[in-house]
Amino acid sequence: MPALTLPKPAPAPAAPDLDHPRASPFVAVHEPSEPDVPWVVQRGESQHFRIGADLGRLLRSLDGTRDRHGLAEEMGGSWTPESVDVAVHALADRHLLDDGTEPPRTHRIKLVPPLTVQFTLLKPDRLLERARPVIRLLAHRSVSVLTAAIALAGLLALAVSSAQLGEAVSNPLPMNAYLAVMLGVIGTTAVHEFAHGAVLTHHGGRPTRMGFMLFYMSPAFFCDVSDGWRLEQPRQRVQIALAGVYVQAVAAGAAALASFFVDPAGDWRGALLVMSLAIYLTCVVNLLPLVKLDGYIALMSHLDISHLREKAMTDALTTISRIAFGGRYRRQLPDRPWAVPYGLACLVFPLYLVGTALTLWSGMLQRLGATGAVMFGAGLCYLLWRLGKGFYKLGVTAYLSGARPVRVIGVSAAAATLVGAAFTGIHLPATYSAGYTVAADGRVDLVVPEGAGNRLLEKDATVQLRRNGLLARPPLTTGRLVSETSVPQNVPLSALVPISGGSDILPVRAYPLEVAAAPSEKTGIAEIDAGTHPLWKWLAVSYLTPLLP
Repeated sequence: MPALTLPKPAPAPAAPDLDHPRASPFVAVHEPSEPDVPWVVQRGESQHFRIGADLGRLLRSLDGTRDRHGLAEEMGGSWTPESVDVAVHALADRHLLDDGTEPPRTHRIKLVPPLTVQFTLLKPDRLLERARPVIRLLAHRSVSVLTAAIALAGLLALAVSSAQLGEAVSNPLPMNAYLAVMLGVIGTTAVHEFAHGAVLTHHGGRPTRMGFMLFYMSPAFFCDVSDGWRLEQPRQRVQIALAGVYVQAVAAGAAALASFFVDPAGDWRGALLVMSLAIYLTCVVNLLPLVKLDGYIALMSHLDISHLREKAMTDALTTISRIAFGGRYRRQLPDRPWAVPYGLACLVFPLYLVGTALTLWSGMLQRLGATGAVMFGAGLCYLLWRLGKGFYKLGVTAYLSGARPVRVIGVSAAAATLVGAAFTGIHLPATYSAGYTVAADGRVDLVVPEGAGNRLLEKDATVQLRRNGLLARPPLTTGRLVSETSVPQNVPLSALVPISGGSDILPVRAYPLEVAAAPSEKTGIAEIDAGTHPLWKWLAVSYLTPLLP
């Protein structure tokens, strides 16, 4: 019987030589050309650190031939062997010394906390370098004035066309127009990211990677422009951050202006207006400085404070902890009086962002049956996890800062009691979202996807029929559920998603309805009244019950 040979474990990386330190071969030190500007250390393709001039010169001197005494003599000034030793250990903690490991690799899939997953598709530096003459032409002042005029004129066009816009968002679009809107929004988002890389290239930097990402459950694109931290002027980094929003605003303005040149009675005018509105709203969200989007990068670059959001949130947490639990804390941004309210907003806004997305999509997710309920449940679990993690971090911060354990436990118990009281004391009306169809003989049926739960479908339940618009869903008529008995049926997609027309391809269960008046639309949304419940039961009724058979 052959001997069993176990695979050899991978060798652990060697510790760097701290007696004769050597800088990592995968580290580059960028010295600024102007005084009083931080030095930048680059590790690999996309990791950048800002350090002081003395530490930058020391890192350049680490060639492995001198010990701390020789380095102190080489550096001169106030450097001592002891201060060299402290600096060398700090550089080792940041993995900037040669320890025999491979360079940091950029993986195709990257998780960016708290809720972003990036999928790298390409490296755009060579493409953008070839396009430098075109980029230089587009950066001309006359082009900037023209494009800014288009972006502003588009807002005026939307205001003039407000009646047509309101009609467009209150009605389903034909399939081809709906796809055109989606492709237009997605296409401008991709161009948005190329704009970041183009402006970085124009200023002498190099974008490292581009790709697709899921940002707080929403699909988007990204371009890694961290090389912009090598630029010495904050104004240049602000331009890089705002380039994408600017390009999208121009595209939105062009779509709004183009709507005046199509048939006013046709579907394409409404599609162009909806596309313009969606892109403008994307610009507004991107400019919010409370999450890691373009507005935040621009603010951080303008103030020239790295990790601004993290430092402000730390100051906010320590302030809350000091008020609630006591203890002693040290501020990260003591000279910025606005840091605490800004940090509080940064802490709350991601929860608001996900909560708003779930609220907007809740009806659509319910109409998708079990799949939609699972997606909503995942988002809800994330919200609860973030809240729990925040409370835990708050308690740990208080304990490490010298707060009395009795006070920490007492305040935490009081907060838990308040949360429990809210879950039991707040009552909300629950609804279950489905679809409806009107048959050729005038019969009206409530339809739910095949496989979705039916526990909320009780005989004589009140049902509100609505138009299935993109953003607005005006009511059409009311009715009641005649029977809990259903029959299998195929219906068009317009019964569940905001598109018009189409063939009967979607398998559903149909329940008979009795309506006060025949709805004007052949398909649309049906909202079933599921009663009023405490908050905890409302969540279960709205998003757990549809999972049950």
